[in-house]
Amino acid sequence: MSSTTPISRTAPTGHRGSASSAAPVSLTERRKAETRMEIARAAAGLFVRLGLRATRAEDIAQAAGIAPRTFYRYFATKEEAVAPLYAAGAQRWAEAVRDAPAGLSLPEALEHAARHTLTPGAGVSAASWEWVRTLVRLADDSPALRKVWAEACHGSERTLTEVLADRMARGDDRRAAALADSARLRFAAAVAGAAVRVAVERWARCTAHEESGRGPAALALRNLEALRDFPWEEADEAARPR
Repeated sequence: MSSTTPISRTAPTGHRGSASSAAPVSLTERRKAETRMEIARAAAGLFVRLGLRATRAEDIAQAAGIAPRTFYRYFATKEEAVAPLYAAGAQRWAEAVRDAPAGLSLPEALEHAARHTLTPGAGVSAASWEWVRTLVRLADDSPALRKVWAEACHGSERTLTEVLADRMARGDDRRAAALADSARLRFAAAVAGAAVRVAVERWARCTAHEESGRGPAALALRNLEALRDFPWEEADEAARPR
């Protein structure tokens, strides 16, 4: 199948090291995920070049080198076709928190991940970020596409909660599971997720403003300052057995 977008070909294949990790993904499931991503790239390319309204599901299928009936086996609508790309971007930053140096505090790990995943040219090319900008802008004018974007962001919050729990538990799987169920930690993950989402959306809408050229990292770091004094110990205490 052909690809019509330069967006990175890397995509999450599962959560590493999480207490709630699923079983290894089968070859069939991996192939399905690859097909979904190829369709997503084709859809993104058409949305960026032609616009959302002018693009049909049949056009996406043709660009991806598949039959229309195959397209509808994977996605119900043309807007849903870019869900894997939205999800890959949202999950990438959550996984970067997991991979941050072990000695960092949770606020430091969040900021480290923001620097490494939200700076155009660091991990994801500057050209790909311009595609991200267009896709996020398109979501502003399409309720259907906005729903897909919101669902991707919400999914990354769940991953981030598990990641933060893993870092706090330091290898204790039972403790990580209890922490991941903590309302305080879920709240912190939601705040961190919103900090990044708002930064990306703000950056996507920028034109001549100097923040546009610096990428969303600076905006995200500013937003993440809200978590520097977060009472992480309260989440830890709430997860302890009574």
